[in-house]
Amino acid sequence: MRNNVVKKVLAATLACMMTFSMTTVAQAKGDKKSDKEITIGVTSFADTLEPTEQYFSWVVSRYAIGECLTKFDENGEIVPCLAEEWENSDDGKTWTFKIREGVKFSNGDDMTPEMVKASIERTAEKSDRVPEFFDLDSLEVDGQNLIFHLNRANANMAGCLADPLFLIVDTNVDDSTFAMEGPICTGPYAVESFSPTDSCIVVKNENYWDGEVPLDKVTLKCVDDQTTRSMALQTGEIDIAYNLKTENLVEFEGNDNYDIQELQSLRSTYAFMNQNEDHALSDKALRQALLRGLDKETYCNTLLEGGATAGKAPVPPTLDFGFDDLKDENSYDPDSAKKILDEAGYKDVDGDGFVETPDGDPLVLDFVIYTSRAELGVYAQAAQASLKEIGINVNLNTVSYETLLDMRDSGQYDLLIWNVLVANTGDPENYLRENWYSSSANNTAGYNNPEVDKLLDELAQTFDEDKRKDLIIDIQQDIMDDAATVFFGYETTYLFSNKKVTGVKMYPMDYYWLTKDITLAE
Repeated sequence: MRNNVVKKVLAATLACMMTFSMTTVAQAKGDKKSDKEITIGVTSFADTLEPTEQYFSWVVSRYAIGECLTKFDENGEIVPCLAEEWENSDDGKTWTFKIREGVKFSNGDDMTPEMVKASIERTAEKSDRVPEFFDLDSLEVDGQNLIFHLNRANANMAGCLADPLFLIVDTNVDDSTFAMEGPICTGPYAVESFSPTDSCIVVKNENYWDGEVPLDKVTLKCVDDQTTRSMALQTGEIDIAYNLKTENLVEFEGNDNYDIQELQSLRSTYAFMNQNEDHALSDKALRQALLRGLDKETYCNTLLEGGATAGKAPVPPTLDFGFDDLKDENSYDPDSAKKILDEAGYKDVDGDGFVETPDGDPLVLDFVIYTSRAELGVYAQAAQASLKEIGINVNLNTVSYETLLDMRDSGQYDLLIWNVLVANTGDPENYLRENWYSSSANNTAGYNNPEVDKLLDELAQTFDEDKRKDLIIDIQQDIMDDAATVFFGYETTYLFSNKKVTGVKMYPMDYYWLTKDITLAE
């Protein structure tokens, strides 16, 4: 039975991979580049550059437009950026950041501590995500210092402020232009033009504070189709390609014109299961059966050709938070899945191969996925086929990333695919709070475990690293025991680039795609 499922999904996947849109490649072509210009092929485009909307601040950071008070280096360590240094009170409720002097925004305005304060306050006012990072009471300027007064202790404030949500913008300008013209920030590049469905073109920030910017212009080209993106790199339409996969490696074998970097990802692909009371997956028995019907080892090892590690827990094994010791009582076991369904009253009454609910109603789970990451479709198609084998009917609803965000926020799903960095603040604390704390704005799946809330609150004020690790392990185990979420896998990340482009680096916290170090070889 497993082989049949694998063959069907693999055939569908290969057919999809063979699809090649010459129109898209043609669109990637433009006028002849200048000597100091490159094009980067990207995915998951934003429909706005307003950094407080959804997760679109990541785009502003990745395109080297905006910077934060702190940042992560290529080893994942927190280092200074717009703040030179920082310190905290013993209780973790007061944090003082010394703001760097001599920094200008791209329009020439000086960045002062007062302007940094105004930018953070703007973010706190506009984004409902801020409370998942820290509970801000007030901000105070003292000379060159910006002081954060918190209502809730935070052991990782410096890491929180490295998240692109907190990039610093000039609030003295008309911010209504940020969405389509880009925010005024301090990064090495500034927005020249932006088309949500096509590209973002950035140009050298002549006022950049941290050295010479080597390129005059960079085009960030939206090429969602993975095959098209690979071909565009091979034909020279783009110079760097993000989010290519294991299957693309063979296309570049023996070609010394390209650099290929590989990183065991800190990203997790998972699916929220909507547990609000008006949804079918509010029934834990159904969630348990669903999880036991998923052959994630085969999805990762066969369908993704070993390009991912099979998932079971919120935090991948690349981080030392107890992955091997966590107990997964809902690992792949289709016979057990069928037994759970039967005992819970899910039976195939009409003989169509799919179970009805205990009330006798048709059971169809709507699985919302987006298109810009090829592996997401592989997981979803495989899950649909596997769950059919145990009698669960799944409808795949493929939408754009922007539409998926809207559907997540409004709770319009039974299952919804998600792919995120699990250590966006340096460790998993914020990731866990954002997705599984009962009152989190992002917890639209309705997960609610008072013990998890209690452990997360304790984690926020715990500085000892060993104690933090133990708490994170306990939180993960509770989430797994609740059958709360489908953890599909943790993908290997690749970065492909033409060797004529130098200074290209992969960062574990993938906030930095274009940087001031990227230039053209002499």
